[in-house]
Amino acid sequence: MDGRLVERARAGDADAFDQLARARIDAVYRTAIGILGNSADARDATQEALVSAWRSLRSLRDADHFDAWLRAITVNAARMVARRRRVREIPMTADLEQADLDPGAVGAADFDAAFDRLPVDQRALLLAHHLDGESVADLAVRLGVPEGTVKSRLHTARQALDRLLAEDAR
Repeated sequence: MDGRLVERARAGDADAFDQLARARIDAVYRTAIGILGNSADARDATQEALVSAWRSLRSLRDADHFDAWLRAITVNAARMVARRRRVREIPMTADLEQADLDPGAVGAADFDAAFDRLPVDQRALLLAHHLDGESVADLAVRLGVPEGTVKSRLHTARQALDRLLAEDAR
């Protein structure tokens, strides 16, 4: 059914694209916020990704790969927003106040800070695999690389995250 919607959208049917976008907007936003770390930037990246997808829909070669294509556009949109961002948003609640309310909050803040320092490609890969539940095989197809390469990249990203968390703990 989505294949027909994609074909209709490629032919210029705005209603078909609207249906596709509405079904995927939460996943696009989750990817963007995972990469960017704040909701304002994630909303901007989500909007830019969907506008870009609409404008370049004719370049999609295979309607069955729409989701992978849209995810790549989302990662690129998040990358562009991150480049434009000049000042990071600072949360109004201090970590120490959060720690009094929830002992796990400081750990979450530490994780978020370390995750934010990972390169965009590593963040996107970790999100796709661990948050969106994409299998190694699916990621290999989407990225056009062997499964072993995906496993290696996931391992490298996890190691980098572990290293950053260890540095922050010192």
